[in-house]
Amino acid sequence: MTISDFSIRTVDVPVTLENCADEPIHIPGSIQPHGALLVFNNAAQLVSWSANAAAILRWQAPPVLLASSDELGLDADVVEKIQECLDDLDGGEAPASMLETMVGGQEFDCIVHGHEGLIIVEYECREREAASVATFALKAHTAIERLKRQKSVAALLQSAVDQIRQITGFDRVMAYRFRQDDSGEVVAEARIDTLDPYLGRRYPASDIPAQARRLYIINTLRMIGDMGYTPVPMTGRAGAAPLDMSYCVLRSVSPIHVEYLRNMGVQASMSISIVINNKLWGMIACHHMAPRRVPYAIRMAADVMAQVLAASVQSLEARERAATTERAAEVRTRVMQSLLHSDDVAAALTACAAEIAASLGAGALVIMYGGRVATHGPVPADVAAAAVESMQAADTDVVERAARRDWPPAQQQACGKWVGLLGLRYDAAANGWLLALREEQVELVRWGGKPDKVIAHGPLGPRLTPRGSFAEWRETVVDQAEPWEPTRLAIARQLLVEMHRASITRHEQNDRARAQLFAILGHDLRNPLQSISMAATVLELGGSQETAGRRIKASSGRMERLISQVLDMSMINGGMRLRGPVAAVDLAPILTDLADEFRTAKPNIVLNLDSPAQVLAPVDADRLAQVVSNLISNAYHHGKIGEAVDVRLLQDAGGVTLDVRNVGDEIPEDTARTLYNPFKRLSANNVRNKGGMGLGLYIARQIMIEHGGTIEYSYEAPHVRFTLRLPAAPDAGPA
Repeated sequence: MTISDFSIRTVDVPVTLENCADEPIHIPGSIQPHGALLVFNNAAQLVSWSANAAAILRWQAPPVLLASSDELGLDADVVEKIQECLDDLDGGEAPASMLETMVGGQEFDCIVHGHEGLIIVEYECREREAASVATFALKAHTAIERLKRQKSVAALLQSAVDQIRQITGFDRVMAYRFRQDDSGEVVAEARIDTLDPYLGRRYPASDIPAQARRLYIINTLRMIGDMGYTPVPMTGRAGAAPLDMSYCVLRSVSPIHVEYLRNMGVQASMSISIVINNKLWGMIACHHMAPRRVPYAIRMAADVMAQVLAASVQSLEARERAATTERAAEVRTRVMQSLLHSDDVAAALTACAAEIAASLGAGALVIMYGGRVATHGPVPADVAAAAVESMQAADTDVVERAARRDWPPAQQQACGKWVGLLGLRYDAAANGWLLALREEQVELVRWGGKPDKVIAHGPLGPRLTPRGSFAEWRETVVDQAEPWEPTRLAIARQLLVEMHRASITRHEQNDRARAQLFAILGHDLRNPLQSISMAATVLELGGSQETAGRRIKASSGRMERLISQVLDMSMINGGMRLRGPVAAVDLAPILTDLADEFRTAKPNIVLNLDSPAQVLAPVDADRLAQVVSNLISNAYHHGKIGEAVDVRLLQDAGGVTLDVRNVGDEIPEDTARTLYNPFKRLSANNVRNKGGMGLGLYIARQIMIEHGGTIEYSYEAPHVRFTLRLPAAPDAGPA
């Protein structure tokens, strides 16, 4: 009888940081020394055992290979449990069961399970009395009830670490949550006051290699009672295959893991896996600064708590996803309303930018439409420009980037820290993109420990410390943002569908508007052209030059206004600015001149002007005069005949306010919602404004937007009021 091949191999080939990812930790060839392990074949014959079995179980002589369970002098209850496990074997597997037994005055928890056709019997020394264990079981039941009452994942995890620490007595209990890239984050913690907090710290995925994750999933609880232990080798038939200890409670652990914990000052640990849908979602990690063993029954109670925790997390996450999706649907509805009731796509999306960013989990947005760019959030202009430029070669409607390397080479450095991007092309014809941005993770998370604290480390160096793990994590996530979660991607695609629909509706409206525009121009230009033609005929026949001249002048002026409005509308649709350079202008004389022009052109108008002697404002004087002229004209044409049109100009610390009001009927609510849409033709049946095309307010609002100002309608019986507001300082307006 010799030490198995595998246990010899682990001595000959030491585990290092370079080969630990390939370490077969499920077949260590040894156990922890606070118990003994026996392995039986399907005939209940002994085929392998731990080297300490004779001493632990008080045998007078070393065991004999292929000895029966009866020959070994095992307790009758243990022999019966072995036979039950043999009977329960299904495909070579049988679940673990436990019984209490005593050998030479020492109490043991005896755990029996079947694996790969073998029966594995583990004797684990118990340090606490059975009555004490029963008390802990009652505490566990209370703790489970408290877990069930939690309303959020964060509260659930915090409650779990509090309760598990209270039940087990560990110095520190932490809840890890694994992220999409398998890196870990400490999201809840309960500890004694003398320990540094680990809450919020990140660890790279490499801290838990793939083979360790597998073990954490299939065997959800693991304990190391004393980090200073000396592994006890397994013995048995020479050349036999190494024993798979995946389900063993006494399994010896990787020396890498032991060194890591000892570097933290940890002398005992216990981990409980949180498994959801066969995936390692998170983990409860328990640390103690002195050796500590927790009885099997208490560990099982903690494991049941973890299962309740996993079920609760799954339920809460499903609820949170549903709530997130519901909130996103509400945002989508508001975005659609904004898009459908606005003629300015960029402005409509900007108005909903904060809600859109929240629903997508983005730190900033860049909005593109028809050559214009608007931003939301702390994204610099040069980064926004780089993001815009990077989309020019995109050949799909959804562009997803989570790292700097995902960007086109020309923009990889220009994107700065905003390396995460989710692009939604909602209008290909107008180059309309909604770009959601995320910062790289290194910008968001920093080391929370004391930077000057000296931490001792073992022979494999400082990498095996929390600070070393954090540094490694920073290295692995440099130039990487948080990946876009499946829920966020689903929300984005649903939003894109709705935005596509709004875009199609807009283009259909534009097509109708274009046809309507040609019809209007064909109709509205015909009359002034006929007037000019008739005036020319009158002149040819020797008629009055003064009368014909007035007619030609009036008709050509009307044609000029129509053509000017159409050109302005074309500029707006093409994404061009209407506003020219701004300068500090005195608005008082501009209003005086406009009033005089109206009184001259319309002798029957009653126009009252209330203005300070001087009002300086940074504006494009010609465009602002165009807006005010439109409002006065509307007040005259739509107000009650004979009633005054009042114009009032005010200035205060907040900026400039200009009111134009007239006596008239309140505008119906449905009509008021579309006041600033083109081609309303509200004056189509108004004999005082036969040539109106419904473009005036549409253009006026765009001019005000480009000045950083607003135009608002209100009704204060019996007055219809339009109010212009300009900021105190120059405003660049939308680009």
